[in-house]
Amino acid sequence: KFFSDVPSPDNMVLPPLPVPLSAFLCLLLGPPGRAQMPGDGGAFSPGQIGGHDVSAAQHRRYLLYDVNPPEGFNLRRDVYLRMASLAQALMKSEDWVLVLPPWGHLYHWQSKGLEQVRIPWSAFFDMPSLNKNIPVIEYEQFIAESGGPFIQQIYVLQGYSEGWTEGHWEEKVDERLCIEDLAYRNDKQGFYRGWFWGYEETRGLSIACISVQGSASIMVPVLLKNTTAQSVMLDRAENLLHDHYAGKSYWDARRSMVFSRHLRIVGDEFRATHLNSTDELDKTLYNEDWTRMKVKLGTAQGGPYLGVHLRRKDFIWGHRKDVPSIKGTAKKIHSLMKELKLDKVFVATDADENELVELKSLLPKMLRFEPTQEELQLYRDGGIAIIDQWICAHARYFIGTSVSTFSFRIHEEREILGFEPKTTYSRFCGDEEKECEQPTHWKIMY
Repeated sequence: KFFSDVPSPDNMVLPPLPVPLSAFLCLLLGPPGRAQMPGDGGAFSPGQIGGHDVSAAQHRRYLLYDVNPPEGFNLRRDVYLRMASLAQALMKSEDWVLVLPPWGHLYHWQSKGLEQVRIPWSAFFDMPSLNKNIPVIEYEQFIAESGGPFIQQIYVLQGYSEGWTEGHWEEKVDERLCIEDLAYRNDKQGFYRGWFWGYEETRGLSIACISVQGSASIMVPVLLKNTTAQSVMLDRAENLLHDHYAGKSYWDARRSMVFSRHLRIVGDEFRATHLNSTDELDKTLYNEDWTRMKVKLGTAQGGPYLGVHLRRKDFIWGHRKDVPSIKGTAKKIHSLMKELKLDKVFVATDADENELVELKSLLPKMLRFEPTQEELQLYRDGGIAIIDQWICAHARYFIGTSVSTFSFRIHEEREILGFEPKTTYSRFCGDEEKECEQPTHWKIMY
């Protein structure tokens, strides 16, 4: 049978003499599984409903996930919202907890001399706030609770090789042959090794490829009926869509993603020192308990500065038509500052040194959060990005970059703070862009 049933160690008698690690793990967890091969039956074959009724399981089950390696920090935050929705659906039937994937090795984190792997979520987000929405734990807590760095079942999510059937969309999920080569390898003991967020000691026991087309909750029957594994990892989780995008459950999960307090303090100190901006003056008073924060849109005023997010690097060639030149950017900023009667502008950008020099020459009063080496070591690239977003979120007016998830997250932060939508949902237009469609306003729901 493809999906391995893992016996409880409570009923097992351990050998009295030393045994090899692989033999001990086989006794404790059951034999390692294998990747799907042509002709395998598996849990999705006609008539198959899995080996045991896991509804009777008395132990906590763990949902882990990972995302396509090239995806950035803010897209990964979006995938978390989808996994939170799936965890909520699972919790209606069983005791599940979502294990947060450690951060590391992201494309945009390019600062030299930093060890940016195995970073816990608590470095960037407030864990008690996350837990007010759904139960979540860090990966190292999972290791401690579950008895070691072992993931009993890995599902690699993928699309359908044949695409949409005759152009027709329908939600479906099927066990299929793996479309791409697996990013895992067998070790000498028959366990699966992979990236696993930089935790080299982690092992997977069984792997299967699943084709999915639909929202996150489409995996609920799979996880409840087709495997008895206590720990299940969904790799390439970005293949699942939102269950209710911009609905109440979406906004509850999004509101629970409160930035870590130490990062917000750094951003607040920068605002006060350089931008004459405080929560009292800006009417952006913040409640540490997100469940008690319900602000009417239009209440927040924001600090006396323009907030700008200018995405460059891969966007220059990937989105050429809707990304302006440096000169075009400066021209738009000057126009907005004149219109809004603002004399200060804060810029968050990934522009290279040459572009920054050019932009500074065109905007002499431009302000940026430029961390010292000590601050960079302390907050790392992810923390610096959050500080940038926090400062932009408190501006009198914000303008971002087309289809950038960095800008999207600022939109949401300003929505939570209670800004008038017309001060938030704005983007730069390409120099030659004729139809410059502005971002959609997704109204917060409580």
